[in-house]
Amino acid sequence: MSEKETIQRWVESAQEDLHVARDLYAAKRYAYTLFFCHLTLEKYLKALYIHRFDDAPPPIHDVLFLWKKLQLPMTEEKESDLVEIKTFNVEARYDIHKHMLYKKATEGYTKSFMEKIEAMILLIEKEL
Repeated sequence: MSEKETIQRWVESAQEDLHVARDLYAAKRYAYTLFFCHLTLEKYLKALYIHRFDDAPPPIHDVLFLWKKLQLPMTEEKESDLVEIKTFNVEARYDIHKHMLYKKATEGYTKSFMEKIEAMILLIEKEL
C-alpha cells in the first residue's frame, strides 16, 4: 500500500469515527461521544504523522504528544484542551475511570469539545 493510500485509510477511519461521535451526541451518549472525538483526532494526527515523517506513527493514544511532535500551532489554551482531550481515551475505556467522564460529560461540555476537536481537524486537513 502506498503512503497516500495509508493516509487516506487513516482519514476515512477518522471520518467514520466522527460520524459515530455525532450520532452518539444526538443520542445524548456524551461520554462515548467524547471517546470517539478523541479517536477521530488521534487518527487525523497519525495520518499527518505519516505524511510528515514518511513513517508509521507511534502506537500511542497521546494526542498532546502527537500534536507537539508534529509541531502544530500551540497556545496555552490548546495545550490545556489537549490535556483534557487525552482523558477521554482512558476515562471512556476503563470502568474504574468511567464515572469521572460521565460526571463531566454534560451536553454543553461535550458540544464545546466537539467544536474544539473539529477546529483542530480542519487545521490538520490543511496540512495534509
